[in-house]
Amino acid sequence: MTEIDAYDILVLGGGKAGKTLAMDQAKAGKRVAVIEAGMIGGSCINIACIPTKALVRSAEVAETVRHAGSFGAKGGDVPVNMHRVAARTAEVVADMVDFNRRAFAASGFELVIGWGRFVAARVIEVQSAGGPRRLTGERIYLNLGTRAAIPPVAGLRDAGPLTHVEALKLDVLPAHLIVVGGGYVGLEMAQAFRRLGSAVTLIERGPRLAAREDDDVAAAIQDLFVADGIEVAMGEEIASVEGRSGDHIAAVLADGRRLSGSHLLVAAGREPMTRDIGLEIAGVDLDERGFIKADERLRTSAPGVWALGEVAGSPMFTHVSLDDYRVAKSGITGGDRTTKGRLIPSCLFIDPEFARIGLSEREAERSGQAYRVARLPVDVIPRARTLSKRVGLMKAVIAADSDKILGFTMLGAQAGEVLAVVQMAMLGGLPYTALRDGILAHPTMAEGLNMLFGSALSAHR
Repeated sequence: MTEIDAYDILVLGGGKAGKTLAMDQAKAGKRVAVIEAGMIGGSCINIACIPTKALVRSAEVAETVRHAGSFGAKGGDVPVNMHRVAARTAEVVADMVDFNRRAFAASGFELVIGWGRFVAARVIEVQSAGGPRRLTGERIYLNLGTRAAIPPVAGLRDAGPLTHVEALKLDVLPAHLIVVGGGYVGLEMAQAFRRLGSAVTLIERGPRLAAREDDDVAAAIQDLFVADGIEVAMGEEIASVEGRSGDHIAAVLADGRRLSGSHLLVAAGREPMTRDIGLEIAGVDLDERGFIKADERLRTSAPGVWALGEVAGSPMFTHVSLDDYRVAKSGITGGDRTTKGRLIPSCLFIDPEFARIGLSEREAERSGQAYRVARLPVDVIPRARTLSKRVGLMKAVIAADSDKILGFTMLGAQAGEVLAVVQMAMLGGLPYTALRDGILAHPTMAEGLNMLFGSALSAHR
């Protein structure tokens, strides 16, 4: 009979929430083990946030060089060395992996490399290079993550499409990249490869890009992409795919039209990594999409088992996964932190950046709450002009019966940094007048908040 190793804390999956909880509890003197299939540090630093933003940065530099002449420097349409782009991205990832590996060792938890699955209610078997091992824990945390979904389109899977994972490793520049999906991943990838030099066609089945955003914001993003030379096909269903990605491939639309390219990248949503790991044996219930059912304290249906990160239905951001760690730690230490009422920011790393927190105008309208709207074109902010980044807008939603800030949206240079200013005001319960009247440094992009909130009383809903 295989011996079962017992731990105080056992984590299946080494993503942001799980690895942070493991390090914290190991430092606190607990016996902790993390089972990870192979991505040291989790998907964020290996195949998602970090390498994607490294690729985006290479694309930004290429675009800057092309337009360097307008700043008085020698520029022009220079070729991009994709071998170097891919190598730089890999170097950034390797540095982060090494940093995480050293942090893991310093914390004292045991890292078990291998694929784990439940073989009994509280027992996980790991298939590793050293042979099978069985582990259990007084508290078990599932930090399983998600992967790119491949829609059930005829011929698509056989065409060998790229996901963001393979796209980040390309050492050749696609002559013509077809991107399927107009969400965050699709938008970042489409613009990055366009600026690296690929022709790009973006296909979105819905009526607009960034479907969850307000109409004016979605239209501004689409205008930005069209100005970049990206072909945008909206409201289009793909009936089938012919050919092979990397050679010649065609997306056949429902009306019979063909959109042809050299490579095809699928960015059409995520699916949870909950299949074939014995969750039914553990007594862990899933919802209709395959995500783990978890309550506001991240408890699952199985006693002593919690779920962390996006597999638990948390919004798919690393910073939310980090807060799931805080919720999980609170449960260990007897605190009362939960996932309810969280103020969650989001940032889309296109150029210029898009960032939002709180309610959009559409969400405020649907909620039935009376509100006011403040709008400001980025072009009027002095810093935007000095940067020659004059495209975009700021938008705020304010309660009609008080001065409470309900939400903020920005498409513009440094939007993610400006967002943090508004977020702190919202977390502190400050009225919009605090940002209207605060002395903000000139010339900065954040200074635009003075101007934006100065117009707050002009638009009532």
